Amino acid sequence: MSTSTNIPGFPDASLLQQLANQFFTALPGESVAPPAVAKHDPALHPGNNVDLNDPQTSLPDPNLSGGIPKSVAGSGVSPSSYQLPHPKEDIPFQGDHSFEWVELLKGIQTFVPTGQLPFSGAVGTDYYFLPTKQVAAATPPFDVNRIKQDFPILQERVNGRPLIWLDNAATTQKPKQVIDRISYFYQHENSNIHRAAHALAAKATDAYETARSKVQHFLNARSPNEIIFVRGATEGINLVAKSWGEQHLQAGDEIILSHLEHHANIVPWQQLALRKGLKLRIIPVDEDGQLILSEYTKLLNSKTKLVSFTQVSNALGTITPAKQITELAHQAGAKVLVDGAQSVSHLRADVQDLDADWFVFSGHKIFGPTGIGVVYGKEELLNQAQPWQGGGNMIVDVTFEHSQFHPAPGRFEAGTGNIADAVGLGAALDYVSKIGIDLINQYEHTLLLYGTKLLKEVPGLRLIGTAAEKASVLSFVLEGFKTEEVGAALNKEGIAVRSGHHCAQPILRRFGVESTVRPSLAFYNTCSDIDTLVATLHRLQSRHRH
Repeated sequence: MSTSTNIPGFPDASLLQQLANQFFTALPGESVAPPAVAKHDPALHPGNNVDLNDPQTSLPDPNLSGGIPKSVAGSGVSPSSYQLPHPKEDIPFQGDHSFEWVELLKGIQTFVPTGQLPFSGAVGTDYYFLPTKQVAAATPPFDVNRIKQDFPILQERVNGRPLIWLDNAATTQKPKQVIDRISYFYQHENSNIHRAAHALAAKATDAYETARSKVQHFLNARSPNEIIFVRGATEGINLVAKSWGEQHLQAGDEIILSHLEHHANIVPWQQLALRKGLKLRIIPVDEDGQLILSEYTKLLNSKTKLVSFTQVSNALGTITPAKQITELAHQAGAKVLVDGAQSVSHLRADVQDLDADWFVFSGHKIFGPTGIGVVYGKEELLNQAQPWQGGGNMIVDVTFEHSQFHPAPGRFEAGTGNIADAVGLGAALDYVSKIGIDLINQYEHTLLLYGTKLLKEVPGLRLIGTAAEKASVLSFVLEGFKTEEVGAALNKEGIAVRSGHHCAQPILRRFGVESTVRPSLAFYNTCSDIDTLVATLHRLQSRHRH
């Protein structure tokens, strides 16, 4: 069977690679020395008077470049009906549901490091600008090996084959910048934080609180006081349930969830409902896996006290209309929690614009360490809630008769936290920000379209989840095979995917299946990775037919 991607009406891999060349010319690199702060080069930007040696100067944000939409991870129309038009002038996906690639590229000013650990203030010249006029014809071309060299584990071989990591919805791999930042912490800064008077305690406290500020800016929260470090999104949801939920919800109150939810956004509310006599109500989905908003509005009423939903489905990749859902909930007088575990590495996160009351995510889903995550909460709301754990660090004063708690975030960070991995999460957010979340969106969107097109041509393959707006998840079942058989066959080729129910059994059962095979994409994946996946599936089906 040929694995050529020269499909009529669809650009081949070399053309998409050319797009990648333009998007990813400048990327975080590989050096592990402390980074240097850029010097302004007026030759590169005449008329730009920004002094990058001034510590008060705000660095240019690649995510705010003109012409880049906030969210482009979805396909725009359902893959079940989308027909890719023939490319014009070697630019793919022109048409009503396309992006103006050339204009996009012309509008990008990329500010990125040649690569080093983002935690030093040493002066040097290791940062550079790419002038706007050079971006569309950027050289040298994007080298996927350069990207993958930032991720040591991607140099591994599995069953004698190069590792192809397509299990990003389960966890993302970690760049050297994150690994080395954690190592640096343990070698040079390790201490408990806050109260001690010695030098290492000050260094560790600074590193930890700097990480909190990085999260604040990444989410566009109003204050670092709105950022709580937890183990992950699961613990974050449980925190809200066991603090605000226990305190404020009463028998007869209603909580609205969606059919798309991960078990982590079902079980804590289910347990709370059983304890307190609450009622759970569920937003249904259509045949493409999209939430039916007309049905959602019917669920809202005076008894609705909380709406808790995912921004991106981990099982289907569906992107939900989070802002609209939040606005409708607030109009009904309800609070809103958004599970951002699957969205934070694909979509721009802006909690002020979204206006959710809480937003949670896990560090390991965004190229950071495991065991660290974040709860964003509106500061006033956090300070109204009682702590869910007691112990050191969260108290102002304790007697045997009474305890006084710190305001947020301290009141929710009892005991010694995961200090090193919080610092590592800060490094991961630096890494993503220096590439640019919108550029990542664009590239992953291209891969999503590419993979959708090729997977649909595999005989007997059924895509599960074909929403108009999708992130980089390609769940499917293959006729004649158990999902674990497909996963095992792919593993023999060095391809890592998830096979199972993805801790989202209700939504899979909505589509009549108990499990799926779930390739999920990140920006270090390539068209070649998808080619290998699809070729393996074709061979598997061919052997089955014969």
